[in-house]
Amino acid sequence: MRIMWLFIALSLGFLSAADATLDIVKTIEKLPKVLVSTIGNDPYLKKIANLLVADLKVSGHFNALGANVAANEAQGAQLVVQLQASQPNVINAKLYNATTKEVQSNKDYQFNTKELYPFIAHKIAIDANGIANAAPIDWMARMVVFSKFLRPGVTSIVVADYTLTYQQEIIKNNLLNVFPKWANADQSAIYYTQYLRQPTIIKYNVRTGESEVITQSQGMAAVSSVSANGRKLLLSLAPKGQTDIYLYDTKDKELQRLTSYSGIDVMGNFVENEKAMVFVSDRSGYPNVYLKKLSLNAPVEQVVFYSKNNDSVASFGDYVVYVSREEGDANGQSPFNLHLISLKGDYVRRLTASGVNQMPRFSKDGKVVMFLKKAAAQNALGVILLETNQSYLFPLENLNVQSFDW
Repeated sequence: MRIMWLFIALSLGFLSAADATLDIVKTIEKLPKVLVSTIGNDPYLKKIANLLVADLKVSGHFNALGANVAANEAQGAQLVVQLQASQPNVINAKLYNATTKEVQSNKDYQFNTKELYPFIAHKIAIDANGIANAAPIDWMARMVVFSKFLRPGVTSIVVADYTLTYQQEIIKNNLLNVFPKWANADQSAIYYTQYLRQPTIIKYNVRTGESEVITQSQGMAAVSSVSANGRKLLLSLAPKGQTDIYLYDTKDKELQRLTSYSGIDVMGNFVENEKAMVFVSDRSGYPNVYLKKLSLNAPVEQVVFYSKNNDSVASFGDYVVYVSREEGDANGQSPFNLHLISLKGDYVRRLTASGVNQMPRFSKDGKVVMFLKKAAAQNALGVILLETNQSYLFPLENLNVQSFDW
């Protein structure tokens, strides 16, 4: 597994008592110590064990140790996760009390190809977390899809696990393939934009390889948001030069224009039970975040009043994460930081402290934010656990990500 950085993100805003799901943990309780051990010499066992230790640590619910730790360090472990390759492509995970030896779980995990082993570690971590009655970490099993830069004008589409340990190219055709977006909750299909004679939005079934053209647009075409049931899409299209936002019904194949502005409107994201959207527009003379009901004539309301350059946005329920360009530092570099707001509240919570942080994406439960970070030392894919206010970075080694979805 790639080297993992850990830092505590700074919170510069304020949270109301009502925002229970976003409360910062102020008292760090003693975490249960878990020892991950292996039986046998299967070459993937050690990889799974190492990744499982990292997953348990990332969850914020365990003090996880590998089997190679010193005996005195392992002393006091309450739980043991014992891994064994019981048969080809099957990993058995036994979770038992370190003192009483009482078995709390004994389960087999099967994977079709060895390369998928990271997802075995993630699923074991999720199950162990559930047995400990800790807050769910199901987001660990979600796949990431991203556009990978290969050379000028050529990108591929790749699926990966959240640590980027597993990666598989699913679209590679010597064309420009950008803006991938998961089409449904079970991650069986994606939307992406392929540059043919003009930008073309394509739906691609990851499991069957079947493709379907959704629409085309001369200047720009991208899916920015998918409804919970997968039927409604928010599209950024530019049929006549400037970009506007459209609502597309995948069942009726109907396209409805939602904005009509002489400048740029992009990145529509569903909010308010999918009856409205937040989006980025330059209608104030600079990029900012606005709110609008899903009709052409609905009024537009400015959402963000902090900073004058907010060029990326993501939403979950009534919560919004946006990117804000801030004043340059002593070296003349302008940081781009992530901020969290509630459409029902009046606070701004800063999630990152330095560097260039872009493309925030919420997890399906809204408790984790994934983003791209560019820093002087290294670029990385980052995750922020909102409840514990912790951040983890997974370096992008020789990898240039154009855009991604989670």
